[in-house]
Amino acid sequence: QVQLVESGGGLVQAGGSLRLSCAASGSGFSFFVITWYRQAPGKQRELVASITTGGSRNYADSVKGRFTISRDNAPNTVYLQMNSLKPEDTGVYYCYTGLGGVDYWGKGTLVTVSS
Repeated sequence: QVQLVESGGGLVQAGGSLRLSCAASGSGFSFFVITWYRQAPGKQRELVASITTGGSRNYADSVKGRFTISRDNAPNTVYLQMNSLKPEDTGVYYCYTGLGGVDYWGKGTLVTVSS
């Protein structure tokens, strides 16, 4: 059983920064590939960034150069540092992992970027 809990969202002005955290419970965290998704109002959920167990990173084109994903296997947390935020970054940010054919999602954290 895996549980993912996001935190760190909030209201920020354009150009500002936020750091999101995804805390994972369940054994074998170091083997998890963790992905951040976001969903803006009225839009489909989209991939933002992912990080593998070996530390390889992947980013959506829209966030490259502004967002950084990182992980700390003790205490089982993945971070998303978001800089130079834009109003179009507004949405609910979700943490995701798949393990043993099962999808695990967190409940999300809301990020609102005002212009």
